[in-house]
Amino acid sequence: MRLIQELIETLPQGEVREIRVGAFWTAVLVETDVGQQCGLATTMKDGCDDHHHTDETAVGYAGDLHKMDARALASLANSDSSLEASIGLATMNALLPKRESDWVEMNAEQVVIDRGVGKRVALVGHFPFIPRWREVVDTLWVLEKRPRGKDLPADAADEVIPQADIVAITGTTLINQTFDGLISLCRPDALVLLLGQTTPLSPVLFDYGVDLVSGSIVEDVASVLAAVSQGANFRQVHRRGVRLVTMSSLKAAE
Repeated sequence: MRLIQELIETLPQGEVREIRVGAFWTAVLVETDVGQQCGLATTMKDGCDDHHHTDETAVGYAGDLHKMDARALASLANSDSSLEASIGLATMNALLPKRESDWVEMNAEQVVIDRGVGKRVALVGHFPFIPRWREVVDTLWVLEKRPRGKDLPADAADEVIPQADIVAITGTTLINQTFDGLISLCRPDALVLLLGQTTPLSPVLFDYGVDLVSGSIVEDVASVLAAVSQGANFRQVHRRGVRLVTMSSLKAAE
């Protein structure tokens, strides 16, 4: 995706210090001119769990990735391997500058609670706050590759997203390369969020039709790395020292 390439071009140089690929989250620790920074991304696989009987390589150079330049590691975000792309996005999130003035202390759940009253909302990805959104919005469509409960299948996006006043898209669409198709379905007047810990906190996303970018900042690096390595889910990682923040475009601020 052109978006991924443009994001990579904005990254500073850095050195890779740690790579942790956990059951649910991938974390990468880098060192740049401003010190050490950690980034997160969802750990995604391509569906083959039989590591004994396959010739396919999910992660090339596994065991030596820490020897790569940090920007080169971030370029794995373009990979057709979901696991490599997860590592690439986590590296990108680690390298991106952390400027407090760029965001506010607010997560995507609260954004829609504040702005979604009486609105039609399409959510790409299943998140735990769905019941709370249903209490305030007029209509909530949840699109999911593996539907559960009231979820709609992902291929219903063509019908649902053009009807939505607010569209919230999970950052994992940057890993599975479905972002471009989904953003193209949004109405010009719709409020569009990219959310989740995979989401890069970068204003570059505003040039691609996103109005609000909700992601995460890792504060307690050692604790988060340990939790990721031990199979923590997001609630467990969040409690270890992760802040949820949101960046707004000019359109979203109006």
